[in-house]
Amino acid sequence: MKILVTGANGFLGSALVERLLVHGEVDIRCFVRQETTSPRLAGWAERFPSANVEMFRGDLTSRRDVENALVDVGVVYHLAAAMKGSAADMFLDTVVGSKNLLEGLRSKRSTRVILVSTFGAYGASGLPSGALIDETTPLESCPDRRDLYSHTKLRQELLFREYHDNYGFPLVVLRPGPIYGPGGRAMSTRVGIPLFGLFLYMGRNNALPLTYVDNCAEAIVIAGRKGGNEGEAYNVVDDDAPTAKEFFRLYRQHVEKIRYFALPYRATQVLSTLIERYNRHSKGQLPAILTPYKSAYLWKGNTFDNGKLKGIGWKQIVSTEEGLMRFFSYLRDTRDGRIH
Repeated sequence: MKILVTGANGFLGSALVERLLVHGEVDIRCFVRQETTSPRLAGWAERFPSANVEMFRGDLTSRRDVENALVDVGVVYHLAAAMKGSAADMFLDTVVGSKNLLEGLRSKRSTRVILVSTFGAYGASGLPSGALIDETTPLESCPDRRDLYSHTKLRQELLFREYHDNYGFPLVVLRPGPIYGPGGRAMSTRVGIPLFGLFLYMGRNNALPLTYVDNCAEAIVIAGRKGGNEGEAYNVVDDDAPTAKEFFRLYRQHVEKIRYFALPYRATQVLSTLIERYNRHSKGQLPAILTPYKSAYLWKGNTFDNGKLKGIGWKQIVSTEEGLMRFFSYLRDTRDGRIH
């Protein structure tokens, strides 16, 4: 049975392929874009000589490429999504590309699909402070009031659910929190954002639903190999994840002592309201990078649960302490990973 991994050359995708190989999978097709190839892919042939890791170069927006990629495939791990860009580009790469994949799967109803969604799909803005976010939390009902990434990922998940309901192929959904590790972004927006030449620290003592990249990849493999869980969704959050306060303190201690300004939640909401009003008044000259709705989602303060994921056998393979130290060491040694 051949496995197809879309987005295989990405930060999480390359870690997923490695965990699949560690778990004994020997026939993997990596769907990668024409112009990009991850250096991490090169070492797999040497480390796993008995495995067949095929590089399939194509584009999910091409139906012909998708049809060719699905030949002889029994399981699809779908990670491909746009991380940034214009609204049109992000919907094209995340939603239209996914629709092409789903159309290709219509005639392959036995093909198992594992979709990697995001914590951002949840509609947490209206929840009270301290509310638990688990797999029963409703999905976002006002995606247009959120950031483009969360919006497109929600549309992607809803599209997969629609095709699962209509055509019956087995579907499992993973919703990771912010994924970190060497090669990842320096700071989750749940800690704060750079603005006006300063880092605005707004996370306070809120819990961070972080997951180290290898732990996240392991969770995806465990959920994908588990039988009898069709239609289920799993949150992916590490144990002992730090609070925003702890993460920020460690970052300043081990990476760089960035200049910052701490805002309490009420002040954050006031600033968000002013930015939103000026965005409307200026007809978009100042992007609405903060709104009260977005701020409530990020910084009101929620708790998170990974009990369902543990219930199917997932165990954290890299401790949070070790993961943070690896990450901070990487950031300290690379200019691109630092905040300026």
